[in-house]
Amino acid sequence: MTAVTILPILSDRGGTEYRAIAGHHQSSGKTVGEALDALTHELTSEELGTLVVVQHQKPDPLFTAEQQERLKELMECWRTARDSDSSLSREEQTELDALVEAEVRAATDRATALADELRS
Repeated sequence: MTAVTILPILSDRGGTEYRAIAGHHQSSGKTVGEALDALTHELTSEELGTLVVVQHQKPDPLFTAEQQERLKELMECWRTARDSDSSLSREEQTELDALVEAEVRAATDRATALADELRS
């Protein structure tokens, strides 16, 4: 069984999009269903038996409130820069990339922990 985690993500247009994650596979969509459908096309036949977990954006030890707040701040800066045909500083872009990666890693770890729990 493959555990799938679906996260609501603030889009660069200020709305909500969804990211579906299963192990090393990821997809996104405008709705939970769209993200899940896109992910399903990436899974192998062995991975198609899935358990779907929708993760709400509450802080936890894997991705803290401080990280969430900083990600939100950097995304706002990124949108402002994009709208003015500019870009983030190298340091801000590096920090933003690291936070996005940390968020994905946290979602993967949550899904893995849940899968391990279900196997027990």
